Amino acid sequence: MGLLTIGAFARASRLSPKALRLYDELGLLRPARTDPDSGYRFYDPAQLERARLVAWLRRLGMPLARIRAVCDLDPEAAAADVAAYWAEVEAETADRRGLAVLLVDHLSGKDTAMAEVAVRDMPARMLLSIQRHLMAEQLEAFTTGLVLRLGDGSVPGLPGIEGAPFLIYYGQVDEDGDGPVEFCRPVPDSEAEGVAARFQDLALRAEPAHREAYVRLTKAQTGQAGSLRALQALERWAAEHGETPQGVSVRTVFFADPRTAGDDDPVMDVVASLPRRVTPGTPGA
Repeated sequence: MGLLTIGAFARASRLSPKALRLYDELGLLRPARTDPDSGYRFYDPAQLERARLVAWLRRLGMPLARIRAVCDLDPEAAAADVAAYWAEVEAETADRRGLAVLLVDHLSGKDTAMAEVAVRDMPARMLLSIQRHLMAEQLEAFTTGLVLRLGDGSVPGLPGIEGAPFLIYYGQVDEDGDGPVEFCRPVPDSEAEGVAARFQDLALRAEPAHREAYVRLTKAQTGQAGSLRALQALERWAAEHGETPQGVSVRTVFFADPRTAGDDDPVMDVVASLPRRVTPGTPGA
């Protein structure tokens, strides 16, 4: 069989000519030959298998960049990547389902149970930090990369929750907002300068002592709905207790690895920083 015109190839592959032109431009599915004078595209029948795979993956909603990567894999690796992609889709769908339930409850005027809020005192600390403008889809990779980089055992830390890395949100991070956010990793005062010298891309800054109101989340609660419920609980608690959170001070504190945690294991705190209460008779009172 000779080469197929773009129309014939489109019918055989179940892709539109418009899609085939786009995939050619993206380097995803190049025609076997393009007429130099007319610009007409011609395809080899042997390309039908790749074309049909592209069509199936598009029906799954897979982004074109990932489709190109999958198509370049051997069949076994491609199958594993498709399975991984669909697991991600199902996790995202479950997260959005929880968000939809929260929104329906809110619009229906249902007074859903609020998460439990606790308060703790945090000491003054030295922090290794870095700020970035990030969209929602970039946040996980940014945070995970820094947690792994600074948590390999070579960087001294503080014990307990005082030493847990955290992320401060200075602006909205979602599909339309890019923060900024600041990643912070507490380090011992006595070793701060030496540690900072090893990480030229990170800044060293002091954080004063303060109080924190926080909601603790399990792994199963760490999606958008869980975080929003935590924020609602913090806002209600602050109003009921006459507290005024300090500026734009929402943060998430990471104290467990969600990759190895069970669904019911606590892994993260959603935090609002509060003004430090000064006892009369103490310095600054």
